[in-house]
Amino acid sequence: MQITDVRVKKITKEGKMKAIVSITINNEFVVHDIKVIEGDKGLFIAMPSKKSLDGEYRDIAHPINSETRESIQKIILDKYNEVLDEEE
Repeated sequence: MQITDVRVKKITKEGKMKAIVSITINNEFVVHDIKVIEGDKGLFIAMPSKKSLDGEYRDIAHPINSETRESIQKIILDKYNEVLDEEE
């Protein structure tokens, strides 16, 4: 799997959510609404989710293993930091 495009929409409002991201995989498949969140231990990503009938949020799409999640997170956060650097 190769992430071939990352698009970052920075959030300007105050709060923990810093950006909404879309990624393209292998120039063939797009995942929208990945969130960049600022947590107690730094930035992390939250995969797109939907509120279920029982009121809990469940991921719509997500990596199967931690290595893939870490890889996707690194690519997204690198691009997010690049966007921040371009604005300065």
